[in-house]
Amino acid sequence: MKFNEFTDICIHLERTSSRLEKIEYLSSYLKNISENEIVVFTRFLLGKIFPDWSSFKLDIGTSIIIESLSSIISNSSKKKDSKLTIKILNELGDFGEAVEKITSLKNRQMTLFNENSSESFEIIDMYILLEKYVNKGLNSDKQKKDFLNHFFLVSSPVECKYFARLLLGDLRIGVGEGNLRDAIAKAFNVNTDLVEHAQQVLNDMGEVAVLSSQGEEALKQVKLQLFHPVRMMLARQGTISEVLADAGSIAVEYKYDGARFQFHKQDTNARMYSRRLEDVTDSLPDVVSMLLSATDHDLILDGEVIAIKDGRPMPFQTVLKRFRRKHNVADAVEAITLVPNVFDILYLDGEMLLDRAFSERREILTTVLRQYATPQLVSDNLAGIEQYYHQALDDGHEGVMLKLQDSRYTPGMRGKDWVKIKPEVDTLDLVVIGAEWGEGKRAHVFGSFLLAARQDEQLVPVSRVATGLSDDQLGWLYETLNDEVIRTEGKMVFFEPRLVVEIGYSEIQQSPNYEGGFALRFPRFVQVREDKDVREANTLGDIEERYRVSHPVIL
Repeated sequence: MKFNEFTDICIHLERTSSRLEKIEYLSSYLKNISENEIVVFTRFLLGKIFPDWSSFKLDIGTSIIIESLSSIISNSSKKKDSKLTIKILNELGDFGEAVEKITSLKNRQMTLFNENSSESFEIIDMYILLEKYVNKGLNSDKQKKDFLNHFFLVSSPVECKYFARLLLGDLRIGVGEGNLRDAIAKAFNVNTDLVEHAQQVLNDMGEVAVLSSQGEEALKQVKLQLFHPVRMMLARQGTISEVLADAGSIAVEYKYDGARFQFHKQDTNARMYSRRLEDVTDSLPDVVSMLLSATDHDLILDGEVIAIKDGRPMPFQTVLKRFRRKHNVADAVEAITLVPNVFDILYLDGEMLLDRAFSERREILTTVLRQYATPQLVSDNLAGIEQYYHQALDDGHEGVMLKLQDSRYTPGMRGKDWVKIKPEVDTLDLVVIGAEWGEGKRAHVFGSFLLAARQDEQLVPVSRVATGLSDDQLGWLYETLNDEVIRTEGKMVFFEPRLVVEIGYSEIQQSPNYEGGFALRFPRFVQVREDKDVREANTLGDIEERYRVSHPVIL
């Protein structure tokens, strides 16, 4: 399959609103793609180049793409080109469409493989090229810009449009894992649940598509692989009485104000991954050493690391300082003491444990781990659980987690099996999609931020926030988001959706002021969630459910 054929598919999908039509259309293509191509094709459809577990990252953002586009527009100075690029970007408001228009102005002088060739190339060749650039260390802005210049000069404007979107991880064609899962199941006549389970285990829809083409038996054989991290199971908010009414006896554990980790060990080799599946082993050598010394088994553990000072837990941001550390790690180890708290085990000595009941996994965990297993209470007594909850708060933790004893581990899923109990103000994890310039002493930074919740494959605005932000935090947000600007409208700027923030609020109200139909009353910035990606932000359905619970219908 050539890349121009792939872009034709994207165009069709972008113009198709019906979910069922998308699934039917994709399934017809999947049936006829070779095994080598289907891996790349499937990943590309999701806006991915490499699987989620891979350490390969291109790290190409909007600012580098804008520089490249500016430099290839012919017969203009660099300064003028930059202005024209930004002008087109602001007019269209869609980064991909802006790239398409800008590259239609270019002087086509170069090709990627042959100076006399102008053909679109195979998606396999494209993947190999991208992988080669990562292996060679595409790490300077000049290297990245030269690489983009090559592609933008050889390719048609519409190919440039979708290539730019692919680099930014968002094709905007309305295809997510749910649609693709159903299309794969339909194409190869396999059970949808088996496809979903395989994706949870392998964390690579490309590999899942290949196995699906081989039949259900191949899907049934999937196993966790050491050093291929999977997404972490998520929790919903709720109440103790609600969970007890539904489940009876439950496991209760401390909810830590730390950073989630996944620990993989084979013999004496070990790696640690963050919630976003980034390899943080080199930043946390002390924690890796602690866990290595705590077990003799090959395993995969799920847990949370917290910072400790004078026997008390430190705030989440203290932990992140260690997770982000790349240099002078030894000094950071001395300055910030970290302690792992392990609450689940996913793999042991060649056996995958995802489908075992939580109570079984807990028993295995406490058997194979000599220390660092999180404390746990198993009870069906409301008063006893509430006392345990208040003890967690007194000890400086966020609250407690309630876990159903018979629950299986579902990577990346937020179901009813894990429930978090926290005091005081409710919070939501929302995506920053825009901002308004500040005034007065904040005129040089963004002063307020537009926030969105997930709805299917879209992001829907639900709130703004301007309070709770210190000058240092505003400065950091400006530095982080300024390179992600895709358009401006007066005092408003809009970003590529990459950053998740935790927002506190006093109430959810219905409101016509936001596309989502709801608004947050007294929203307040709590913290940046650098450990979360956009897929882990709250959904509009979460907000609707919270509104329904707080506004019951009186008959």
